[in-house]
Amino acid sequence: MSRSAHPAGPRHADVLPEGHYTAPPTDLNVLDEKVWARTVGRNDEGVVTVGGLEVTRLAEEFGTPAYFLDEADFRARCRAWADAFGKDADVFYAGKAFLSRAVVRWLKEEGLNLDVCSGGELTTALDAGMPAERIAFHGNNKSQEEIDRAVEAGVGRIVVDSFQEIVRVAHTAQRLGTRQRVQIRVTVGVEAHTHEFIATAHEDQKFGIPLAGGQAAEAVRRALRLDGIELIGIHSHIGSQIFDTSGFEVAAHRVVRLLAEIRDEHGIELPEIDLGGGLGIAYTSDDDPREPHDIAKALNEIVTRECEAARLRTPRISVEPGRAIVGPTAFTLYEVGTIKPLEGLRTYVSVDGGMSDNIRTALYDAEYSVALVSRTSTAGPMLARVVGKHCESGDIVVKDAFLPADLAPGDLIAVPATGAYCRSMASNYNHALRPPVVAVKDGEARVIVRRETEEDLLRLDVG
Repeated sequence: MSRSAHPAGPRHADVLPEGHYTAPPTDLNVLDEKVWARTVGRNDEGVVTVGGLEVTRLAEEFGTPAYFLDEADFRARCRAWADAFGKDADVFYAGKAFLSRAVVRWLKEEGLNLDVCSGGELTTALDAGMPAERIAFHGNNKSQEEIDRAVEAGVGRIVVDSFQEIVRVAHTAQRLGTRQRVQIRVTVGVEAHTHEFIATAHEDQKFGIPLAGGQAAEAVRRALRLDGIELIGIHSHIGSQIFDTSGFEVAAHRVVRLLAEIRDEHGIELPEIDLGGGLGIAYTSDDDPREPHDIAKALNEIVTRECEAARLRTPRISVEPGRAIVGPTAFTLYEVGTIKPLEGLRTYVSVDGGMSDNIRTALYDAEYSVALVSRTSTAGPMLARVVGKHCESGDIVVKDAFLPADLAPGDLIAVPATGAYCRSMASNYNHALRPPVVAVKDGEARVIVRRETEEDLLRLDVG
């Protein structure tokens, strides 16, 4: 089995105004290890394997489209993040990236905590055995029912997102005769280098309580006056798919300044600070994510330096990697259908899925890689756009990539790095059936989220 990286080439707007590559890779059969799960490779017959199983066999058994998740890779990434931050910090896996009962069990076994942001995610976490004290509950508009369930369950923290929510959580805790630990989510005015819709720390958006104008300081005052809650820290999240720590440095500076103001006004030093998640992964060869140990070292140094300057004890740090753990561990397997060459432009390659199983390209203009995985090819490259079967011209999976010119209907192609947000954001558009998630490890494959059936669709249609 062999695998090695190939250069994708720099962007060049004059050549490909919307695409990613300016020139084809030197060998279309070689897999770029940056974007594929750790156990993925090609065998001697040219078929791609994961966890020791050929994708052709997996397609026969589970059908396409389907998500295949490398369990060994997922667990290894959990351990890497836990080891990087150590016992003096907390790592909360962001369940919104992808959550199932199997994933919850893996997290529990590997020593990670879990961040949820809805009643459904909380139910899944508790049903799968995650201890409530290892759960954080997020969300900008938690319902009263969700707050009641979280407090009743005894979640380790609720990240409150508004003045109204502070009161609701406090009243619920008092009614239940308990005291709920909370963090206040603040917006720190940092514009992360990411897509507009996934940048979450500038003031003009729905998340958090702004530092600007003293609103966050007022939220602290109100929280400290209420008997039903215990304020344990401040939470900040600056965006998603971030590759450097400069934004975190600015955010930490402003959060620590708030901690110093709290000390000066109230005579207390809050014991925790949560820097959120948002660390990026490699979707293409151009992406260059940092390793967990590098990230942990940088974030710890930033917070320690800022606290020393403010003469504060260094608080316990929390982080929330979701995409950075599950994103690289899975790929989506498709069967090729219609192929349409457009002279002088590109070839449209239609697959049996599309925006119903990966909305990110349409939603965020996200870029992905793609490879022929059922065989190798000696044919030359063709510039291709991988599209779905839905009734939308924006139903694009991979905007521009090179595939072998002899690609044919019935071939299998795979899009790597689809572990995060693809299944979570999947839909039934055009009454598509959401694909299964299949965990693969050590030569065995098992369904952890089954494929939807037409009976599932009709069961909900009660008209």
